Amino acid sequence: MSSWLGGIGSGLGQSLGQVSGSLSSFTGQISNFTKDMLLEGVEEVGDAATELQVSNSKLAEVESAFGVQKSEHERLRKLHAELEEKLEAAEIQIKRQSAEYRTLLQQKDVEISHLKARQSGLQEEVQKLQQSAQSASAGPAMLPVTTTSSSTTSSSASSFLSRHPGSHHGFHGEEMDLSDVIWSQQEINRLSTEVMRLESEVAHWRRMSQASTATGAGNGNHSEILKLQRTIKELRDEMSREVDEHQHELAALQDAQRQKLADVTRRHRQELAEYEERIEELEEQIQSGGGQPTSVSDTSKLHELHQTIQSLQEAAEQHEKQLAELSANLEEAQKIQASLQLEKDDAQQENTGLLQNYTRLQASVAELQTRVQEQEGKALQKAQLDHEIQMLRNSLEAAEKEIERLKNLEAEPKEEVEHADILELNTIIGALRQEKEDLEQEKLNLQERLKVAEEQLVSRNEAESDLESLDDLKAELGRREKILRATEEERDTLMSELEELDQQNQEATQHMISVKEQLSGQLKEAETELKRMTAELNTSSDQKMALEQELETQKEKMSQSAFTLNELHMGKQQLERTVKELKDKLGHSQEQIRDARREVTELKKTLQEKEELLSAAKAKLYEGGERASEAQGANEALAEKERELSDLRRELDEMRCSHEKVMSEDYELKVENRRFKADNEQTLGKVEELTKQLKESQGVLNRVVREKDTRIEALKLEKYQLEGELTQAENKLKEQVKQYQQTIEELTRARSMDASALQTEHERAIKLNQEKDMEIAQLKRDVEQVAADHRDTNEMLSITVAGQQQLTDLLQEKDVFMDTLKQNAADLQTELDNKVSVFTKEVETLKQSLDEKDKQLGGMKEENSHLKEEIDRLRDQQSRPQPLAEPRTLDIITELETEITQLKSSRNALEEEVQTLRRTTEEQQASLLLSQQSLQAQQSEIEQARAHHQQTTLNYDRLIQARDEEITRLQQNVEQLSESQSRANSPSVQGEVILQEEKTQTLNQENGNEKHDLSKVDIERLVRGIKEKETEITQLNEKNLSLTRQLDQLVVSRDEVGKLSQMIMQKDLEIQALHARVSMGGGHSQDVMFLQQQLQAYAVEREQVIAVLNEKTRENSQLRSDYHRLMDIMAGKEAALLKLQQENQRLSNMSDPSGSQEMFKETIQNLSRIIREKDIEIDALTQKCQTLVTVLQSSGGEPGAGSGGVSSNQFEELLQERDTLKQQVKKMEEWKQQVITTVKNMQHESAQLHEELIKLQSQVSADSDCSSKLSVDYARLVQNYEQKERRLGSLSLELAQVQQTITQLSSTKDVLLGKLDSVTQTPEVTATQCSGSSLSTDAPSHQPDSAVKDEKMQQEVVQLKAQLTEKENTIRTLQENNHRLSNSASASESEQRSQAEEARQVRERLEALQRSVREKDLLIKSKGDQLVQVSEALRNRENDNEVLKQAVTNLKERALILEMDVKKLKEENELVAARSREKESEFRALQETNMQVSLLLREKEFELSAMSEKAATVEKLLKDKEQGRSGELNQLLNEVKSMQDKAVAFQQERDQVMMALKQKQMETAALQSELQHVRDKEHRLNLELERLRNHLLEIEDSYTREALAAEDRETELRRKVALLDERLATSSSAVESASQQASMQVESLQEQLIGVVKQRDDALVQLRTSQEQVNQYAVSLSNLQMVLEQFQQEEKAMYSAELEKHKKEKEEWKRKALKLEDQASALQINLDEANAALDSASRLTDQLDLKEEQIEELKKQVDVRQEMLEEAQRKLMNLLNSTEGKIDKVLMRNLFLGYFHTPKTKRADVLKLMGSVLGLNREDVEKMLEDRGHGVTGWVSNWLGGRGAQSVPNTPQRPTSGQGLNSSFSEMFVKFLEMESTPSLPAPKLPVHDIKPLSAPPAGRTSSGTSSMAAGAPVSQKRAGDSNPFLAPRSAAVPLLAGSGSGGPGGHLLMKPISDTLPTFTPVPVSAEASGGAVLKDLLKQ
Repeated sequence: MSSWLGGIGSGLGQSLGQVSGSLSSFTGQISNFTKDMLLEGVEEVGDAATELQVSNSKLAEVESAFGVQKSEHERLRKLHAELEEKLEAAEIQIKRQSAEYRTLLQQKDVEISHLKARQSGLQEEVQKLQQSAQSASAGPAMLPVTTTSSSTTSSSASSFLSRHPGSHHGFHGEEMDLSDVIWSQQEINRLSTEVMRLESEVAHWRRMSQASTATGAGNGNHSEILKLQRTIKELRDEMSREVDEHQHELAALQDAQRQKLADVTRRHRQELAEYEERIEELEEQIQSGGGQPTSVSDTSKLHELHQTIQSLQEAAEQHEKQLAELSANLEEAQKIQASLQLEKDDAQQENTGLLQNYTRLQASVAELQTRVQEQEGKALQKAQLDHEIQMLRNSLEAAEKEIERLKNLEAEPKEEVEHADILELNTIIGALRQEKEDLEQEKLNLQERLKVAEEQLVSRNEAESDLESLDDLKAELGRREKILRATEEERDTLMSELEELDQQNQEATQHMISVKEQLSGQLKEAETELKRMTAELNTSSDQKMALEQELETQKEKMSQSAFTLNELHMGKQQLERTVKELKDKLGHSQEQIRDARREVTELKKTLQEKEELLSAAKAKLYEGGERASEAQGANEALAEKERELSDLRRELDEMRCSHEKVMSEDYELKVENRRFKADNEQTLGKVEELTKQLKESQGVLNRVVREKDTRIEALKLEKYQLEGELTQAENKLKEQVKQYQQTIEELTRARSMDASALQTEHERAIKLNQEKDMEIAQLKRDVEQVAADHRDTNEMLSITVAGQQQLTDLLQEKDVFMDTLKQNAADLQTELDNKVSVFTKEVETLKQSLDEKDKQLGGMKEENSHLKEEIDRLRDQQSRPQPLAEPRTLDIITELETEITQLKSSRNALEEEVQTLRRTTEEQQASLLLSQQSLQAQQSEIEQARAHHQQTTLNYDRLIQARDEEITRLQQNVEQLSESQSRANSPSVQGEVILQEEKTQTLNQENGNEKHDLSKVDIERLVRGIKEKETEITQLNEKNLSLTRQLDQLVVSRDEVGKLSQMIMQKDLEIQALHARVSMGGGHSQDVMFLQQQLQAYAVEREQVIAVLNEKTRENSQLRSDYHRLMDIMAGKEAALLKLQQENQRLSNMSDPSGSQEMFKETIQNLSRIIREKDIEIDALTQKCQTLVTVLQSSGGEPGAGSGGVSSNQFEELLQERDTLKQQVKKMEEWKQQVITTVKNMQHESAQLHEELIKLQSQVSADSDCSSKLSVDYARLVQNYEQKERRLGSLSLELAQVQQTITQLSSTKDVLLGKLDSVTQTPEVTATQCSGSSLSTDAPSHQPDSAVKDEKMQQEVVQLKAQLTEKENTIRTLQENNHRLSNSASASESEQRSQAEEARQVRERLEALQRSVREKDLLIKSKGDQLVQVSEALRNRENDNEVLKQAVTNLKERALILEMDVKKLKEENELVAARSREKESEFRALQETNMQVSLLLREKEFELSAMSEKAATVEKLLKDKEQGRSGELNQLLNEVKSMQDKAVAFQQERDQVMMALKQKQMETAALQSELQHVRDKEHRLNLELERLRNHLLEIEDSYTREALAAEDRETELRRKVALLDERLATSSSAVESASQQASMQVESLQEQLIGVVKQRDDALVQLRTSQEQVNQYAVSLSNLQMVLEQFQQEEKAMYSAELEKHKKEKEEWKRKALKLEDQASALQINLDEANAALDSASRLTDQLDLKEEQIEELKKQVDVRQEMLEEAQRKLMNLLNSTEGKIDKVLMRNLFLGYFHTPKTKRADVLKLMGSVLGLNREDVEKMLEDRGHGVTGWVSNWLGGRGAQSVPNTPQRPTSGQGLNSSFSEMFVKFLEMESTPSLPAPKLPVHDIKPLSAPPAGRTSSGTSSMAAGAPVSQKRAGDSNPFLAPRSAAVPLLAGSGSGGPGGHLLMKPISDTLPTFTPVPVSAEASGGAVLKDLLKQ
């Protein structure tokens, strides 16, 4: 409908634009035609030919103009036909739609009439409405209705707003109670009433629009319009106020929502804590179940594993069930969400519909209000146009049709506009009716929806809780999975241990594998469930995206509706443009009519100047482009048609007749023109108003469009933000999963703690608990001691109370004494007269002292209260003992002691003063005794004084009662103090201080009362008061003493309590540490504590941030107050401006010199010649003043009332300025509200961001702590690992030593066995063996005698026995070492296992650390971004504050500008005053000139008198001279005198006449101006009369129409009522049964309608608020987008840099991870090698055991053969002694022969050997050899100098020359034996299956022996046992390198022969210097 209307409007606008173009040319042609006609009629030419020419030219011009007008007429006719067709089509459509709407209206009227008939109250309202309709037809104003309606709307809006939070809560998806349902029903009722009220308002506005034509004069309408404007302003103010209230309520709702969210999060955390406790319990159970030592039997382990598997399976089944339930809940939640989404879509559609209707209603109401203002002008325009058309029909018959069409064309758009407005109103009403129907239909659905919504809300809450529990279950699942993985790892370790210990548990391992498969299946199922959950999450996110898309589509619909609105507004603007163009054309036509009038007047005045006018008309024709060419053609036609003058004279006569007609018509046109002018002015004013409204509407539209764009952008941004939040949430989920995994790993580690450590810790905790119990018992004893101290204090207090009672007894005694004094007073009153003066002075001094005492008492009481407050403070300190508070308490004690000393000093001073007072009282008593004698004479005065005395006694009785009450109160206070001390933790008693304050007040009052009486009784009373004060002072001193005692006791008890509290704190710390140790293996509780501390710190930071925000809000409020103050200053400045303007006007009125001009008229008449120039100047000034006066008159409304008030233009300008200022103020207030709302939103966002920041910082700190702990653990593990490596090195060294010793033993054993065998054999064999072994040559050995050999053998036997004993000792030590080594090996095995586990844990921790570091980096990035965002938000807020400050500065500048304006006005005032002064000076100058002129006149008179005297003298002379001619001369003189008199008289008359003429001229000018003014007034009044007549006629017509319509309505209503009555009468019997149900249904329907309308209004109000919020957000978004773009650019750069950094860090971490993996693999290899070495060592121990057995067997043989060895050694020694210094001939022969047998290259070695044998120095031998050359062969050196390089790898190097030269052959031989006895080969690998019996020597010994021989001489091969015993055996399986230097003395156990079970290694050459540890390290490195 709206688009169709927009299309029609645009088409009409285009067609009207075309018509307006044609109309402008047409009106111009008509005006030219009328001008030409007028000119033609007037022209009269004397010559006939010229007349003919003129007439012919005019005819040609007329014909050409006629042709142009014909073509124009045809074009306009076509246009008109097209427009009529369009109009008919539009009218058909409008009629059709109006018919539909009428039918709908009739249906709705029928329904409404039904409802009215059913409700009797509504019938009364109908009667009231009929009465109001009748009164409206009578013509009263309808303003009160509008005001009431507005008030009702405001009230309803306010009531709605007051109840809005509920609806808001409902939107938030909280639980709806029964109260919410009742409230919604009430809202429905209220909305239905609102619909009824709106319909009544629409009807009222329609009546107003119809009755506006019949309301009377324009002033009443204007007043009504003003009232309506005021009401509109009030409504707007109320709306703004309500919007503010709504925003406040929104803020409150957001706070409530935040609190609820905080509660939910707290519950969630509590649930999490409960889950964690459950997990800890489960882990403890697992520890208790699985933490038993592994030394238990395999069956128990298997049973436990079965139990754990069953429990895990049950848990998995429970989890599956829970997951199934959760999935079902999720599906239900999704269904509920879908239904809610549908409901939301329906509600949004309803909201959009309601919004459109509401906007239409608002627009229609606004348009109706504007039309109420505009319709008067429209009616006037219509009447004037009708009048014009009638006049033009009479005047221009030819152009009648065109003018009618023009009138139609002018009237049609306005009528169309009105018709369109009516149609819009009808559509709005129809839409409202349709809404009513829809609401009635949806009413039934709403209740169901409410129920469904309640259920859905409950289910949603359940779903939310289910989702939360789902998350918890997911977390538990992850934990359980990690526990499962940990159990798998433990199971694997158990399996490996079982395989290493026994191979019998293979069946158990198979069972474990099957269990593992089942668990992996369960894990897969759990993973699939997790995937399914993630898929559900994705689907939920997709649904969210879909919802966002739907939101976007709805926003697009909104934007389309906004576009249609824009199109409608554009159509309206086009229509208004056409109206403007028509008005411009009217103005042009009026101008042309004015020109025609001027020309007519010129024709009237100057008929002779027709040719000049023709030329002027031709010039005008030239100016209009087309008419110039026509004028040229006319001139040519004139030249041609000069001949036809005679024919055209007849036509000239006719033209004259027509000219006369035109003149008459012109006069009528003048009258019409005047009317047109008035109308034009009115229309111009209205056009200006319309333009203003148009501009405002355009601005509003632009704003709306911008707001829509900003909304769309904001929604896009929100979408992106939501996507980012989703990704963040997913990342957070992943991080949480990782964290949960880490926690589960840590828990598994904690679970792996030994039960023994737990038991020890438990025992320690029990001990600590016992100690704590002991301390508690001590504390109880201390508390009992404190209670005893308190009892003592209570006793002390009771003693003080008893003292107070004694004091009261004393007071009673004093009262008795006073009674006696009263009796004596009767006697003493005689002396009173004498001593009154003395006593008065003393009384004054006493009063002063009393005042001082009162002050001191008050000070004492204040000090007492201070002491009590300090006691309370001490109690508080005792109640919360802190070790830090001790110095403060000491300071307090010192202060109290100082105060006590001060109090004691003051007490001493008071006691002194009391003593002085007592002395004075004693003196007074003595004086009283003296005065008793004088009192007897004054009993009469005593009677008078008695009455006074009674009054004073009453007063003092009251005082005494008050004192008694005070004493009782003090006692109560003391009791309260004792009670409060008995319970030290009780709060401080405030009542005592209050009582003390009351006492001080009462004392002050009493002292004030005491000062009034000055009699003797006063003195006595004062004495008593002093005594009472003394008692009070003593009481206070006692109290102070008791308080000091209590303070001392409290100090003592506080010290004790502080010590006890310190002890308790220590114990609590120890218990907390124990709990932390027990509960946490990896320091979880420490992390928790640290997190809590961080949370507290962040809470403090959050409070600081909130404080900063509060400061910002305070700054905002201050700026707001400054703004209001500046606005007040502006208002004051405006008032000052108004005052100054009034002063200006007053001064201008004062400066009017008309009065002074009247005063000086008489003088100016006499002095005309001199003052003519001044007259000219004064005339100019008077003209100026007259213009000022006329301006003032026109402003004041009366011609003479120019002196009062501001001019209307200035007043209007001021009003406009005020309106603009108000608008600016409103804009500023709106902007400020927007800023406040944005600040609040930013506060909420910043609070949320801060909370997130706090959480993330806590996570970061916790992770950093974990990483630091892990790094510390890693460092510790590295240190442990290094220590273990060192231990391994030491162990390897020990092993190497052991192996060396074993090899030595084995070699010695072989040697001994060989020797024993050789002892039994022949001495030849031994000799050959000895020679062969010593020389290692192939030459045959020398055989000595048998006796020598026997001796040698005996010596060898002896030596061997000694060696055997040594070896036995070494074997025992080696056995011990072996046992120790086996223990250390087992320990090292366990250590290595622990090391492997630690290494694995380190690896896992490193991986977790890397993961956590990456996560922390990401978190730090995100948190840094969030920090940057928060800082930017704060910056934005600061910018907003700066903007507000700038606004304040702008306002200040504006105030300064206003001050400048005020200064300018003051300057103008000063200028006006200066002008008035100048004028006064001018008037003074004129007065001076008058004086001068008068002086000149006097001089002339003097001259005349002198001349007359001269004339008299001349006459005398003439008389003397010519006495004869006396008669003639006398006559001549008389004539001369008469002539002179006449001349003087004539001169005077001339001057008088000139003055009179000037006066007459002035009067005529004034009269002419007055006449002109009166004529203008008459003209205006005539125009007003005609307008009023027309208006009255129209009003009467409209009134008659309305009356007829009202009558028709009344008849219709009566007919309807009659029909309804008939129906009621017919159907009453049937309705009675069903009336109750129907009434109930109707009530429910109405209530639902009301509720629905209320909901609609709620939605509308929400929409308004949301639109305002959107405006605010748009403004803030436009600012934020600029900031965001910059920030995004900066962020991109930051992100790119950070990405590169993180890539580098990632690569570094990867490298580190690879390095760590390599290290871990190397460590694993080293561990495996070490394990293998340990296995070999264990095998060696087995072999050693076997060897020990063999050695024990051999010991016996060794004991037997030891003696033989000793004998052999003796023989050998003898032989060595005998052969020392002798050279063996055989040896020398052999050497000599060998020298020659050897090749020449090796002879030098033989010579060296010979030299060494002969005992020569080696240097001499080398010199000799150098002299001879190096050609000597080295066979002798090979033969003598030790083993060759190819003999055995581990033989020592060749002996040095010193050894060879200085030692004998036997010594060399012995050394050779010793060398050979040392272990030179690596220890042989001795596997279990390779051990051979002792009798069998190792294989390959003979081969080694043969290889050791030189290649020359063969050696007889014997059996294996007879091989060379000095050669160390070597396993043939070990392939070694050939070099002798390659194998050092320290062979390694890894160089053994390779067994089948152990892994193979490549043989490694080891240097002689390298130790076993180095070899081990090298191997580990490989």
